[in-house]
This record gives sequence, structure tokens and C-alpha cells, in this order.
Amino acid sequence: MWRTVVNCGQKWSAGAVRRFGYLAKVELMFLGQYEHSIDEKGRMTIPVRYRDQIQDGAYITLGFDNNLIVMTAETFELMYENLNNLSMTNIDARHLKRLVFSKAYRLEIDKSGRILIPQHLRDGAKLDTAAILVGVGDRFEIWTPSLWEEQDQEILNAENNSKRFSALDISV
Repeated sequence: MWRTVVNCGQKWSAGAVRRFGYLAKVELMFLGQYEHSIDEKGRMTIPVRYRDQIQDGAYITLGFDNNLIVMTAETFELMYENLNNLSMTNIDARHLKRLVFSKAYRLEIDKSGRILIPQHLRDGAKLDTAAILVGVGDRFEIWTPSLWEEQDQEILNAENNSKRFSALDISV
């Protein structure tokens, strides 16, 4: 009888550890949408869920869709390694490096949980007094509300999605 109880406890413990390991990865993702204001100095409060994940450092740069991208230091370093391995004789590679790195800044979070978005990045993303923060897994994006609304409508179009995503393998 005692042996059965121990085996059950071991199985439960092993399952809990595996499940916790999975949840830890999910909990480290940037998920959801948040709306925040931007003050006259260009400061914006970061949601606590996101703030916790960028405590060890983060970088902000111009995105590809008139938005901004915020990455953890680890993700930014991985992207740097990938871009650095591209041939400098390839003009597209040079343009991509310029786009990403010439617009990139290390973020600092103040005691109030805010970041300062440089003016030229706010201009590039058409940000004024409001922003939508959108989690996309290993990073989050900052959008002006009107552009996010357009993007959101596009990604919610079921008919287009079935055609657009059919070639992607997202099986689990």
C-alpha cells in the first residue's frame, strides 16, 4: 500500500514539473493587447506583464509595418548574430542592417514603469498621444491606434487567412 502511494506521488510530481516547464515558456511570451498614452515627452507606461520580461534589458527599433518593435536583450542579440552573418556584399542585407541598427536604442525603464520613445521613432511609427502594445511572442510591437485597427481588421479576415496561411505548417 505504501509503495502505491509513493508511485502516485512520483508520477504527480513528474507531471507537475513538466507542466511547469511548459508554462514557464508561455509565461515568458509577450501576449495580448494593451492601450497606453504617450506623454508630451514621449514617455509611455509599459504593462507590468511586459515590464517583468524586459527587466534585464530591451531594445526598441523601427518595425516593418509603420510600427515599433521592442525585444528583450537576448532576442536582440540573436537577431544581431543572424544579421551579422549576412553577406555585406548583398545590398538587401546592408539595407536591413541599416534599418534595424540605425534606428535601435537600448530601453531604460524608469521608477514609474515608463520608457522613453525617441522622437524620430515616434515619427516613424506615426505615434502621437496614444499607442497600442501588441504581444507577438518573443517581442512586442507598438502601434498607433489607427494603423493597428487596419492591421487588426486584416488579420481577422477569415477568408484571406485561409488562403494566406495555408502554406504554413503550424501543426502541433
